[in-house]
Amino acid sequence: MTAHTHADHDHHHDHGHDHGHDHDHGHSHGHGHGHSHGPAVGDPRYGLAIGLNLLIVLIEAGGGFYANSTALIADAGHNLSDVLGLVLAGGATWLASRPAKGRRTYGFGKATVLAAVTNGVVLVFVSGAIAIEAVNRLFMPEHVGSVVVMGTAAVGVVINTVTALMFMRGQASDLNVRGVFLHMAGDAAVSVGVIVAAGLILLTGLTWLDPLASLLVVGVILAGTWGLLRESIDMALDAAPLGSDLDSIQAFLADSAGVTEVHDLHVWAMSTTEVALTAHVVRPSHDGDDGFRAGLAHALHDRFGVRHATLQIEQSRDDHCPDC
Repeated sequence: MTAHTHADHDHHHDHGHDHGHDHDHGHSHGHGHGHSHGPAVGDPRYGLAIGLNLLIVLIEAGGGFYANSTALIADAGHNLSDVLGLVLAGGATWLASRPAKGRRTYGFGKATVLAAVTNGVVLVFVSGAIAIEAVNRLFMPEHVGSVVVMGTAAVGVVINTVTALMFMRGQASDLNVRGVFLHMAGDAAVSVGVIVAAGLILLTGLTWLDPLASLLVVGVILAGTWGLLRESIDMALDAAPLGSDLDSIQAFLADSAGVTEVHDLHVWAMSTTEVALTAHVVRPSHDGDDGFRAGLAHALHDRFGVRHATLQIEQSRDDHCPDC
């Protein structure tokens, strides 16, 4: 007997199907599914943020070359990588909203994870290129137009701050949104650092401060990127999402009415916003299994944020199936 339970934030549907299959091992299979929609399709924040960051790139790149400032060019390169990240995140969000069909039975939700991984990798490579140029400039300092650098970086501070504020909502539940927020907030801080370095050069004439500021920019980029990259790679490898308390989930299932054992518990990310779970639950008494499965699915959704739970109910552990 198989029963499907779909749990959504706004509505619930219960479907029961009895296929009448008899198994020598006395298995009863149950599935509880909880689906939740990710970010809204066509989220206007992505388009606006892309436009604003392209504007920063053009302004800072032009100002950097005019003022001969590697720090400003580094900041422009960082913002260019953010544009790529925004395009990937926005495109992945759109893909994730596409319905599941054909061989893609889970839909395109994993595209958001791939976007987060790609964004992190690109930032690492951009950081390396900036660092190489900055080290070269440390050994051969060049004149820097400090006033131009300060004015241009100030524009970057304003635009990045506005963009970061746009992405404060939703960062707790979506890795891509959190990544965008962290990038924009980091960019604003980096631009402040560029202003400070240019001001010191103006006061002291120490032009090597400009490439030093570039290296500090790289440090900020890598510090902000490492955690995001590690978490997104974990998601791509189907590790349990950060914050998923596996011990508590195991204990909750094991303490449910009539349950004597829980095994083969797996928790992974279907997207940056959707967590899935499968588990075998040993329950000798099969009375009211449909309601039991539905209750567990809803409780997993409400207590642990699991939006797609598949539960297999067994009368006893199947010792004849080593992989079960």
